[in-house]
Amino acid sequence: MKKVLGTLAIAFVAMAGMNKMTAQQVESGPKIEFNKEVHDYGDIKVDANGESTFEFTNTGNAPLILTDAKGSCSCTVPEWPKEPIAPGAKGTITVKYNTKNAGPINKSVTIKSNAINDPVKVVRIKGNVLAAEGTPAPSPVNNQGSAPAPAH
Repeated sequence: MKKVLGTLAIAFVAMAGMNKMTAQQVESGPKIEFNKEVHDYGDIKVDANGESTFEFTNTGNAPLILTDAKGSCSCTVPEWPKEPIAPGAKGTITVKYNTKNAGPINKSVTIKSNAINDPVKVVRIKGNVLAAEGTPAPSPVNNQGSAPAPAH
């Protein structure tokens, strides 16, 4: 009976060790963690500096490679590091937003990488570009399909 219990105990410990090793192998690789996922400009003036930065850390155990970053429109232009980010190292993505037009800001940047925890990550910028003094604020677009009244 003692031999059977001893054999079962050894088998249990061996299986637990294999499960732990498998879990470590699954968790092995680069991981990306951002210090913020949304940048809020608040109210800014037309032609103000529309630059923001998103800092991230590679919390994994292999080099992190960012393969692409795209803004949701041509007014949102990201710049990202092209070289691998070592484990434990930090990097930044700079987003330049064109503030030439007044109105609300609600844009996104999609980042692609080899991160095992978040290979496609979306960060956002938001805020409001104020109209220049003496310039009327843009009016909302009427999308209800009503035609203007005919002139007499």
